[in-house]
Amino acid sequence: MSKETNSTAELLKKSAVSRYLQLASLFRQRIDSGEWAVGERIPTVMELAEQCGVASMTIRQALDQLEKDGLIERFRAKGTFVKARKPKDLWCEVNTDWSGMLMARTDAQIEILEDRRNVDLPSHEGPLYATAPSYRHLRRRHARDGAAFLLADVYIDERLCQYIPEEAYSHLTAMRLVADIPSLEIRDARQIVTVGIADLSVATELDIAIGDPVARVDRIVVSQQGEIVLLARGIYRGDMMRIEVKLR
Repeated sequence: MSKETNSTAELLKKSAVSRYLQLASLFRQRIDSGEWAVGERIPTVMELAEQCGVASMTIRQALDQLEKDGLIERFRAKGTFVKARKPKDLWCEVNTDWSGMLMARTDAQIEILEDRRNVDLPSHEGPLYATAPSYRHLRRRHARDGAAFLLADVYIDERLCQYIPEEAYSHLTAMRLVADIPSLEIRDARQIVTVGIADLSVATELDIAIGDPVARVDRIVVSQQGEIVLLARGIYRGDMMRIEVKLR
């Protein structure tokens, strides 16, 4: 067994995620990076099984995921070929400044999956501030060209909802929903980004594999009275988001 095979096999053992899902992510990276070029025949199932130190059935399950995503094609007696790479123009920029967070992508669609009234604010990261008596909770899914890239839970101070037009919830960014309220004075606003992996619920909503990388983004807006008027908890697909910060 080669050194590379040993290394891959050890990494697979260290994760609780199913091996075929780990391998599917690994193979997607090979396609995204160009290591497996579009139109190129990839190694056979047996060759990949030997390279990765796993059973051939595990490789077939991983390739099934790639075929489902439209990234590869299989031909009897010819082999498996790379069909496409993920379009790079689907990347979603996660803004790091206030003005950027107010701008919605003009080509993005926002679907409201759930809308509940008078709920409590969930636990969250960041400094401790007072909470409002109750919140309106919306779960929204953002998509572009039919591909979902963001799943967001938005909590808005129930007292402020009377100032927000209903149509705004399916068009504006979470920050913009409260920023446009003339009577609201904002004392603090911050963004916290952490990296994680998709669980079953997130994987289903964003059409990705369990264990795929995601970025969790919490955005908090605090009123002049020291109360949290907005908490937006977003989960971005790791393969469709990026953060760019100008340093000088």
